[in-house]
Order: sequence, then structure tokens, then C-alpha cells
Amino acid sequence: MKAITIPEFGAADVLRLDEIEVPEPGPGQVSIDVAYAGANFAEILYRRGVVDVPLPFVPGIEVSGHIRALGPGIRGLRPGQPVAALTIVDGGGYAEVVTTSADLVVPLDGCDLGLELAAALPSNSTTAFLVLDRVARLEPGESVLVHAAAGGVGSQLGQAARLLGAGRVVGAVGTPAKIRLAKEFGYDEVVLREEVAGAGRFDVVVDMIGGTARRTGLDLLAPMGRLVVMGNASGAEDDGVSANELWFANKTVAGFNLAAFSAAFPEEAGRALHRAVTAGANGELRVRTESLPLEQAAEAHRRIESGGTTGKLVLEVERG
Repeated sequence: MKAITIPEFGAADVLRLDEIEVPEPGPGQVSIDVAYAGANFAEILYRRGVVDVPLPFVPGIEVSGHIRALGPGIRGLRPGQPVAALTIVDGGGYAEVVTTSADLVVPLDGCDLGLELAAALPSNSTTAFLVLDRVARLEPGESVLVHAAAGGVGSQLGQAARLLGAGRVVGAVGTPAKIRLAKEFGYDEVVLREEVAGAGRFDVVVDMIGGTARRTGLDLLAPMGRLVVMGNASGAEDDGVSANELWFANKTVAGFNLAAFSAAFPEEAGRALHRAVTAGANGELRVRTESLPLEQAAEAHRRIESGGTTGKLVLEVERG
């Protein structure tokens, strides 16, 4: 089968279109004929070697398509069934066929959701619900600040905060051109990142940027506020947080990593995925998508790394 592989760590041009063996599902797994694969910053971290993966490695943390085969012990799913799935635990989504845990697969039968859009929901939208509900424990009426509000996960966090009953929801973006785009995704206000210090106090701050944004987010927390760290897109050096500062100010810092969570709690991740797919299908979550052929995976990576993308890029794997 065709697959995009990472034969060595490096820039986007190391990605290579290869022919590899078709994977077979093991116990508790299904294999999926991939129609679309989401493109994410996580896959860039794999490619750069920030995340330790065995080489050659097939990236791809989320897909849509049709079930190809069932491993031993699987019930409630069938071959040919349209599905959305998280493939984040072992990767492999940038390929014609991928295997994943059946717990991380959601059927799309009777669901008014095209496969292109379905591939854009598993990672970012599932993350949005888990970060705000499970990690930040957002309460109705609380205020939320989200960095990178026009990006893939940022565009979902604003909407999820609204669905979970947040009061004031503010997004921060890196350029003026992204302000209008971010306002389409549930934010009351959108400000430039360098101006966020004047945006007030927040009960929850979600940071995937790192560096100065992380320090600012901590400073903006109200008493009993929670900062959720879920990335370091800036590539800045880690900013240590004083435990005494947290103690004196009644603040909390928590981390979230979807891959580690899905590996440790696959059933809970699957429930959050089902929630995300349902919200996408009924129009409660909007996703702006753009598709590129699988062969242009390197271009997708370059665009994500440039910081100029808005919404979600997906790779078209199955033609026709």
C-alpha cells in the first residue's frame, strides 16, 4: 500500500511516499481503509524527532474511512462501515490502511457528516472537550482564554467552551489577519498575543504556544484559576513554574497530551471522540477544512509550521 513515511528526522522534505506492507488488526483492533487523514502539529513533532518514534515511521493521528477488517474480540462494528478514528497511539494514518484500537473508532452510520469533515474532528475536537471538561473542569459561567485561537485546536476550544457553558471566552492570535477568522469560532473577543496582558483575569487559560505566552497565561489566572499546557509551538525553552507561586496564589497548572491519554484511557478517549463527532454532525462544532492529496503531505507540514494556517488541513488518501 501507499504510505507517507519519516525515514529520518528533519525538515518537511524528508517525508517520502513509500510502498509498505498492509497492517493487519490484532486483538481489540480494527483496520481502516483510509479516505482522509488529518494533518496536525503533532506529526511535525514526530518528523523533527521531538517525540521519540521508531524509524521509518508512518505519521498520522486521525483518519476517516471504512472498516476493512476486525481483529479478534470486536463487536458492534462491521467491515465496510464508515468511521472516524483516532490513530494517535501508534500513528499510521498517512497511509491507505491503518490499524487502531476499536475503542478509538466511532461509526458514522446515519450521520450527516462527510468523510473530509469527519477526518478533521478526532484530534482537535476531542482534545477540546477533554481539555476543558476533564482537565480544566470548566464550570458554567467561568471565563476562558485560548492561545492560537484561529488554529486547528484553537478553533474548536472556543466552540467547546461555549457548549460547556463558559461565560466570557477570549482568543489570542499572532497576527491581525487571524482576528476575524477566530471570531467565527465562538469567541466573544479576539486579541493579539502581545496585547493579551490587558485582557483581564481568567478562570481557565489554555496554552499550546509556550514561551512568553505561558508566563503571561499564568499571570492572568484568577484565584483558583487553571492553566492547561498542551503544546510548545513556539519552540521556546521550557519556562519553569514555582510551586510556591502556585501555593500562594491558589493557581493550578495541568498538562494534557492526547496520545498519552488515549493510550492510558482508551474508552474515555473514545467517549470524547463520540461527543466530538456528534457535535460536528449536528452543527454545534464548525470546522473549516482544506484538503490536499496525500502526496503533498510535506506541503501540509510546511504550511502548518509557517503559522499561517487557519482551521484544518486534511490529506486525501482514497481517490474517487
